[in-house]
Amino acid sequence: MTRRPWVVGNRWDTLDGVDPETLPKVSVIVAHYEQPAELARTLSALSMQDYPPELLEIVVADDGSSGDIRVPHGVILVRQEDRGFRLAAVRNLGVRASSGDVLCFLDADTAPEPGYVRALTRLPALLPEAVTVGRRRHAEFSGIAPEVPVLEAVVDRELPEPAWLAQEYARSRDLLDADDRSYRFVIGAVIACSRRLFDETGGFDESFSAYGGEDWEWAHRMWQAGAVLAHVPTAVAWHDGPEWAERSSSGLERANAQTLRLVSSIPVGGSAPRGLLPDPPDLVVRLRGAHTPEALFVSVDSILAAFPRARVMLDATISAFAGDPRVVVGDEQSDARVIWELDRPVVVLESAWAVECVAGLGTGDVGTVDLVDADGSSLGVLRSRRAMRRVARWGTTEGFETRTIAANGVHLLRPDPRVEAWVGGWGARDQFC
Repeated sequence: MTRRPWVVGNRWDTLDGVDPETLPKVSVIVAHYEQPAELARTLSALSMQDYPPELLEIVVADDGSSGDIRVPHGVILVRQEDRGFRLAAVRNLGVRASSGDVLCFLDADTAPEPGYVRALTRLPALLPEAVTVGRRRHAEFSGIAPEVPVLEAVVDRELPEPAWLAQEYARSRDLLDADDRSYRFVIGAVIACSRRLFDETGGFDESFSAYGGEDWEWAHRMWQAGAVLAHVPTAVAWHDGPEWAERSSSGLERANAQTLRLVSSIPVGGSAPRGLLPDPPDLVVRLRGAHTPEALFVSVDSILAAFPRARVMLDATISAFAGDPRVVVGDEQSDARVIWELDRPVVVLESAWAVECVAGLGTGDVGTVDLVDADGSSLGVLRSRRAMRRVARWGTTEGFETRTIAANGVHLLRPDPRVEAWVGGWGARDQFC
């Protein structure tokens, strides 16, 4: 039986112990700026990989270093002019110069162990949607010749690993239990993915022109596109020097700048603003058809009370919604994380269950929920963006589970709900349902 090119949800563990029948060509993109000694060590380490040399392409992408850059014969060198910190752009430049089916990204100061490429690219070779992140360890390499094998060079020179990363990988079972905020644990210096998914999602965002954040925005965009996230602890690369938080150049100003840059790019809880409206919204509700003004008012007001940063799309509106940017008429193009499609107005009387259901959709195995009330009547369909992207990619819904779930606190709304009871907060359920 032919193996499917997808797994359900984020279940990369179903491929434990499975190796590609045919190894793909791998392009390693090494981002570099003014680090000749570190680059020499990383290129030497790449020459010692246990991956077949004829299937391994090395591309050094330079972000405007001054002077000449020396690379061994067979290594591709591409350069862009120095216009500030443009790591996102230089990584994209390296990809454009490459030809491999799997892309492996390294920073010039991060030297891989001999089995790094094989371990990190196994899943992307099996799953076009896989995004893998290796284990970045730290050592002090000063005074060690670049050609010394990495495993010898790190003896008695190891520096502390980032505890926050190790703790998260342990908690999430190496990202098997990834969610919408797991982008924070995808470190750009040690990642791999398929060229197909990289090209489909548009590569790194070149508007990032300061240190940090471009890898997290990219990882979140890949996740939203249906990526399978996995940490591969056996894919080890050694960074020359301490982690970012321990460097003298790190500090509050840089961390704040990164956070402010990302709040407009990642509209999920814990990443988006807490009060401001994100764009795109996290949830879009599409209510189809013509309905009474009373039912429209109570339905939309209850939905926005439960989901204050959602956007509601209607076929018709009423004056009560005038001026609220969250309510629009017609099908506005949206890239929301979750879409709730309704043919009849509903009222959210208790929001806790609905909020939890929307928050978790697409993070596990379930990507679509057919919502029903206690009598089995439809309360609409909730679809995660990740599930919809996989359907578009593979032409099947098998990449996520679809479940029928009885809602708690959400009910069909009758055409003549008592609006006074709704706005006053004193009406019993029979005033609306």
